[in-house]
Amino acid sequence: MSNPITDFDVNNLDPFQALVWQYEMGVDEAIADEPLDRFKASESLTRNAANRPGFAPQSPTGARRGPAQAARPAALAGAGPAPVPSGADGGFLLSDTPHEARQSARDAAAAASNLDELKAAIEKFEGCALKKSASNTVFGTGNVEAKLVLVGEAPGAEEDRQGLPFVVPSGKLLDAMLRSIGLAREEVYITNILPWRPPGNRQPTTAEVAVCEPFVRRHLELIGPSVVVCLGGSSAKTLMEEDRGITRLRGTWKELVFGDGAKADLTAMFHPAYLLRTPEQKRLAWRDLRAIAQKL
Repeated sequence: MSNPITDFDVNNLDPFQALVWQYEMGVDEAIADEPLDRFKASESLTRNAANRPGFAPQSPTGARRGPAQAARPAALAGAGPAPVPSGADGGFLLSDTPHEARQSARDAAAAASNLDELKAAIEKFEGCALKKSASNTVFGTGNVEAKLVLVGEAPGAEEDRQGLPFVVPSGKLLDAMLRSIGLAREEVYITNILPWRPPGNRQPTTAEVAVCEPFVRRHLELIGPSVVVCLGGSSAKTLMEEDRGITRLRGTWKELVFGDGAKADLTAMFHPAYLLRTPEQKRLAWRDLRAIAQKL
């Protein structure tokens, strides 16, 4: 087994080691060494084009119109802006504001009377840009009548490919953690705070989480568990409605009230991926697992 790569070592790696390190960190896209300002690049292209023979710049409103366009009836010219298109099911598109998209998610989630309908509603939803870059919608898996539901953060590259949560090494660690308190993966239910993978495994933004939050809350409501465990900071902050980080939230308990009045015990613990990177924190995870087992 290779020794862990520290921040100091990273600057002294050979090309192959550097590639391995980037892969382990979740990098799966080629990115330049320096940021590229696309606005400046566009301006540079315009300047270069202006120096070419026969170049004729367009006006800001695209004034190079032909005779047919110039003769457009005045009635059409004063018709006002075209209406914003909606999805085939009436849902909001990516051009809408986060507030509108969140309200659309609320309406779609509330209309779902079972998990199949909720999954279909999420797959039709067009209010989150993450959907456009994802390969699959990662809904959830496990016992739909489980007493324990685990809510992760967002799918990774392999989860995105397979359409299932927690299938990489962090998933194997999660299975081992469950076995330590006498549970199998098939006995619990596992989902994520987001159904789509953020590009490059980056942290999801506050807006992305806020737009998708109604779906995960309805997801939990339809299952009706007695205990909900947030795995990681994004999940914990959202469901526990806290600004504190996972280090402070882990091991604490709150009451989660569903829309139908039912309640569940809610807590948080470190994400398995974090525990793989920071094995010394496993002692705290074991403490949290024992507390969870006592609640079941």
